[in-house]
Amino acid sequence: MSGQLAKFATNRAFWRGVIAVAVFLVLWEIGARSKQWMTPEFFAPFKALLGAMGFKKDYLPWIGAVPAPSAVLKAWIAVLGQAGYWQSWYMSFFRVMGGFFAAMLIGIPFGLALAVSRVAHGIGFPTFEVLRPIPPLAWVPASIIFWPTQELAITFITFLGAFYTIVINVLGGARSIDVRYFQAAQSMGSSRWDIFRRIILPGTLPSIMVGSAVGMGITWEVVVAAEMISGGGSQQAGTGGGLGFFIWNSYVGGSYEQIVVGMISIGIAGFASSELLRWAGRYATPWLRVR
Repeated sequence: MSGQLAKFATNRAFWRGVIAVAVFLVLWEIGARSKQWMTPEFFAPFKALLGAMGFKKDYLPWIGAVPAPSAVLKAWIAVLGQAGYWQSWYMSFFRVMGGFFAAMLIGIPFGLALAVSRVAHGIGFPTFEVLRPIPPLAWVPASIIFWPTQELAITFITFLGAFYTIVINVLGGARSIDVRYFQAAQSMGSSRWDIFRRIILPGTLPSIMVGSAVGMGITWEVVVAAEMISGGGSQQAGTGGGLGFFIWNSYVGGSYEQIVVGMISIGIAGFASSELLRWAGRYATPWLRVR
């Protein structure tokens, strides 16, 4: 264990990431508090220069009231003890996982069918290509109408967010396999099932994992927007309605610090989910490891 800790502590990539995050936080803190520090008196010595540059006022144009990291941390500590915050985590995670695994179960076989069967490709691909450019959020109103509950509607939106990405990656991965592998297998008398099991499936697996990781990130994007639009789905008084509803509710309530808390929470959840899939991909495709 001590050897692993020592190896981790001497990992340059880890410390580069730590330094990058620290620099980002420092710049964020300075930028958020600069309006307090740079009062009109601060610009008095530079008034002539600012006038020559076209600035008519004694201050620079500001983006807005962005809360500082210290204020966000204080608000985050305050919401950690609230049950609604953790229930928002749970509800968003449940919706993402439901839609994502449904997309995996349907998208991978569908993509493989499009890749290996001309009949399936001729029947399914035109309809798929017509529906694919439609943004998942454009389905929100129709989903709320068509599905019996808003919970199912939000899960369906997350399903769409991952489905198209997974299918495209599976189809592209299967078609990128060198045709000489198929010719060699056929010349040695391999059956179609053997070719599928020993060539197509292993050759497509890296693309499946890449598509899954990308699709996971998209599901977190669309579930937040769907929760905002639909009002949190089955949100009830005193409970969380998902991280998207948490952000929207914080905006309505004027708590800008909590908006950033919700945004960072989504980033952490998306990063952890995608990193877990990437780890599973490295484990499932050991032949792709370079070190």
